[in-house]
Amino acid sequence: MLQTCRVLRSRAGPSPGSWQPLSFDGGAFHLKSTGELTRALLVLRLCAWPPLVTHGLALQAWSQRLLGSWLSGALLRASIYGQFVAGETAEEVRSCVLQLQNLGLRPLLAVPTEEEPDSAVKTGEAWYEGNLSAMLRCVDLSRGLLETPDPTGNALMQLKMTALMSTRLCKQLTSWVLRPGDSLELSPKRLAEAMDSGQDLQVSCLNTEQTRHLQASLSRLHRVVQHAQAQRVRLLVDAEYTSLNPALSLLVAALATRWNSSGEGGPWVWNTYQAYLKDTYERLRRDAEAADRAGLAFGVKLVRGAYLDKERETARLQGTEDPTQPDYEATSQSYSRCLELMLTQVSHRGPMCHLMVASHNEDSVRQATKRMWELGIPPDGPVCFGQLLGMCDHVSLALGQAGYAVYKSIPYGSLEEVIPYLIRRAQENRSVLRGARREQELLSQELRRRLLGRSLRVSPH
Repeated sequence: MLQTCRVLRSRAGPSPGSWQPLSFDGGAFHLKSTGELTRALLVLRLCAWPPLVTHGLALQAWSQRLLGSWLSGALLRASIYGQFVAGETAEEVRSCVLQLQNLGLRPLLAVPTEEEPDSAVKTGEAWYEGNLSAMLRCVDLSRGLLETPDPTGNALMQLKMTALMSTRLCKQLTSWVLRPGDSLELSPKRLAEAMDSGQDLQVSCLNTEQTRHLQASLSRLHRVVQHAQAQRVRLLVDAEYTSLNPALSLLVAALATRWNSSGEGGPWVWNTYQAYLKDTYERLRRDAEAADRAGLAFGVKLVRGAYLDKERETARLQGTEDPTQPDYEATSQSYSRCLELMLTQVSHRGPMCHLMVASHNEDSVRQATKRMWELGIPPDGPVCFGQLLGMCDHVSLALGQAGYAVYKSIPYGSLEEVIPYLIRRAQENRSVLRGARREQELLSQELRRRLLGRSLRVSPH
């Protein structure tokens, strides 16, 4: 491990002189066309309008009735869909990704699947098997994108576990996991063995139907990771609601036991940690230490979190303690502590520990880049950054132009598939959309600079 650390530091130790922070003043907007900047400004202003976010699906249905499907779809493609979605076909996705790569950015593909914890259970296994096929195609597409130049040779994609297994089963497993006293029935090792062997798994807290669904779900997860590892694509598992996360973390631990061993080439399965939850720092610390003891590679996507309003409302209705931090400042402090913990882990463990700093917050990004410099972590090493496609480009572009590894989360698919997904994400990320005011100001400044510059150039002598 010490040798690994020396290698990491030797590649890019702190450069001579004082630390020079990156400037997120929109200077990198010169890389984008006037049309792209105009669309971004208009769409971000629309998305900051609360009624549009709250009633998005109803407004979409009203638009289709009033304007017709073709015109309504054309308006969406020219605005919200065009801003946040890579496209529908593989060719459109490749075109979008090529544009990003020309800007120094990289793709993080996301299959837009939706199932709310309180929704009706899908009929049979067909829905989950269909999602499995979509995930496998996403792995292939992620790998295929590497045919264009990519400095790292690595591909990342997002994986939503509840696309492959029922949220009701996740809730059942969560209740079992949280019971006093650990049960060997649901240990990561036992689940990993069941995934590998395909043998029946008997769990006393589940009935026959639930056990059958668990077995099928484990098989689906195993097939996705097996295919992803073969294609050299790393999977970043999305975090969801607190009623599901303990079960999801158990399954991630099982997959990590099988696929994140030291001889497998780094972490192929990463978990997502939500800094807005009160217990996140301690869970992250325990998981990092457990991975180190077991000799497993450890991959983390660190986010602030997106389900704040729903989590607080659920806690109020159930009369339970609110699991979230009391305010944004406390969440930011939590994020900062978790970030420091993980950067220290990376500096000690080198390529055995990977981190995505998934944040639109300029202070968090500055903290990460400064500590990377102080710890000797190279910009293109085991730490990368992540933002949503179509948002926070003033940060993404500045990072990319400075040589950091920056990924944009990219949903793709048809209008019918993606618009509900986008509206749900917008509802979950209201604070991010409201916080995009600075980006709107920077976009306005750049557009004014271009328009005034043009008017000056054509003015009479």
